[in-house]
Amino acid sequence: MNDQCRVALEIAPGSPHRLGAHFDGDGTNFAVFSENATRVKLCIFSADGLHELQRIDLPERTGSVWHGYLQGLKPGTLYGYRVEGPYTPENGHRFNPNKLLLDPYTREFHGLFSEHPSTFGYQVGSPQVDLSFDDRDSAPHVPKSVVSDPLSFLTDAKTLGRGWDDAFCYEAHVKGTTKLHPAVAETLRGTYDGLSSPAFLEHLTRLGVTAVELLPVQALKSEGALQARSLVNYWGYNTIGFFAPEPRYFGPSGVLGFRAMVDRFHEAGIEVILDVVYNHSGEGDHLGPTLSFRGLDNASYYRLLDGQRRYYVNDTGCGNTLNVSHPFVLRMVMDSLRFWVQTMGVDGFRFDLAVSLCRERHGFDMHGGFLDSLRQDPVLAGVKLIAEPWDVGPGGYQLGKFPPPFAEWNDRYRDTVRRFWRGDGHSAQDLGSALLGSADLFDTGGRRSWSSVNFAAAHDGFTLADTTRYVKRHNEANGENNRDGHQSNYSDNFGVEGMSDDTVIVEARRQRVRNILATVLLSQGTPMILAGDEGGNSQDGNNNAYCQDNETSWIDWQSLDDGLIEFTSALSGFRRRHAAVRQNSFLHGMSRTTDGRPDVEWRDFDGSALNWRDPGLSSLCLLLRGCAECSAGLQSEDEVLLAFNREPRDLELVLPDSGTGQWIWEINSSSDIQVAEPVTGASVLVAPQSVAAFTLRRHEGA
Repeated sequence: MNDQCRVALEIAPGSPHRLGAHFDGDGTNFAVFSENATRVKLCIFSADGLHELQRIDLPERTGSVWHGYLQGLKPGTLYGYRVEGPYTPENGHRFNPNKLLLDPYTREFHGLFSEHPSTFGYQVGSPQVDLSFDDRDSAPHVPKSVVSDPLSFLTDAKTLGRGWDDAFCYEAHVKGTTKLHPAVAETLRGTYDGLSSPAFLEHLTRLGVTAVELLPVQALKSEGALQARSLVNYWGYNTIGFFAPEPRYFGPSGVLGFRAMVDRFHEAGIEVILDVVYNHSGEGDHLGPTLSFRGLDNASYYRLLDGQRRYYVNDTGCGNTLNVSHPFVLRMVMDSLRFWVQTMGVDGFRFDLAVSLCRERHGFDMHGGFLDSLRQDPVLAGVKLIAEPWDVGPGGYQLGKFPPPFAEWNDRYRDTVRRFWRGDGHSAQDLGSALLGSADLFDTGGRRSWSSVNFAAAHDGFTLADTTRYVKRHNEANGENNRDGHQSNYSDNFGVEGMSDDTVIVEARRQRVRNILATVLLSQGTPMILAGDEGGNSQDGNNNAYCQDNETSWIDWQSLDDGLIEFTSALSGFRRRHAAVRQNSFLHGMSRTTDGRPDVEWRDFDGSALNWRDPGLSSLCLLLRGCAECSAGLQSEDEVLLAFNREPRDLELVLPDSGTGQWIWEINSSSDIQVAEPVTGASVLVAPQSVAAFTLRRHEGA
């Protein structure tokens, strides 16, 4: 649509049923929700987005949906909305028709955001603050929505459909993962195209990764406060377009590169999980800009404070909270999720600050509207659902409280593993629960052991290597006087803060990293590692690198430790081969094996029963039994012995009776290289500060 808009267009009533702008081959139907508006105008722009060519009233309102149909209006047309209604912030209404608004359902943006004063609904600097009214046109300073070509967004995508049983997740940032990758073409680095390049897929295959969990890729806006410090929102937790792939990761394929990326991951047998941020929007608090939801219907899209509707409920800590209790806001979230599955082929979602989505007026509700809608949806029934089970609102920590089929990020697991290997008192008892999938938290309502997503490091916090190099956070570059980020990191620097050239310290740190990787990959539940942790990537002690779009956060591939990568690959291979360490059911010492023996036994190194009441307990062993499917589809017993030696000396490990079989030592975290070695005696020496894993090989016919 270009010059055709320079003449008046006749608009027909159109349909309210499908929200957004949709071309049907002859023209485009527009439909947008606003419950409290008095008038909605569709604005058509020139192809460069610089000139508003026409304003057209949407002629029909059906319930809370305003709609109209323009014959002949083609894909590629740039548009936005201006919405009239009361401007009474004290009552929760912030309509201002001088502000051009993005369509919440747009799949593409044209142009960039700015911090121009005209993008705010009020007069910046006014003594009345946000109670004032700004009448400047914001259109020159905001992106435009795009009428998409339906052929670019076909609903024919297929998910990979892998189960949870062998899941191994890899949390990655689209840009930072490949920006410095020497084997990725320079023109593709930091893009969707680059992330699915053969070099990176080969690396993931080497690691045995089954799912990549991507930090937010829905279109976002960096906060003005960050831009004032010449920084950006690097992580992406500030969404403004829930249907649009973030343009800053576009490569040569443009918006089509996202679907192509997912397809290439699927060809490699790897699922794609998106970290999604439906708990708040990028419009910020009451002093933020008016870009979309605020101007369309502030009182419907956001949760406002009772009795003080000028202000937002801030359960997210990000300035506002989306009101998913409203049916049309909930509909937007559900439509968005289905879009990413049906059109983009996404295999699952990790819900940021998921408690905010599940909080009704009376508090967190596992049977609230969001969870009920999500769990009954036939399109979403087969995808992976992961909750970040906390926010900063009242009663905001709900670890273990989400219903099936959710898995949950288990931060208690993270802290337990770090504390154990640091040598904290009483941490061995906590580790016992963590190794068995934190059944005390998750074994309710028929949930499976994979419900616990086990990680020792993620995007938020120290990298795994930095937990062995820094005691204090070093976030000075964030411009917040080092006040931001976690204070409780349960980290250790081995006597030197930061990098060291002392070979003893360097090797001790590598040993700690191997121990933690081994613990994560050998625990019941779903293991997840942060991209780069497999090779010792560092962020120089920054534990809140959300605004560092630079070498601080980009993975330095040429500095990664190939020995650690090989060790991680060996651990993943062991987990894949041995179902005993990744069982579906929680283990409680019950007799579920064919020979009547219990599924798990806790042992001391000398073969005696473990004394959980020992306040000095620092080392432990567990014997796991389970059924593994062989290639012929038959059932066979899988028996694994895990030993965790936290002592600074060798410990003699008395092996269980092997019967007619033989114990094979397969994992030894005191070395990078893993070689399976048969054990000939009744005991072995396990190295100081290390993890060992043994499997029982039964003789033919036994």
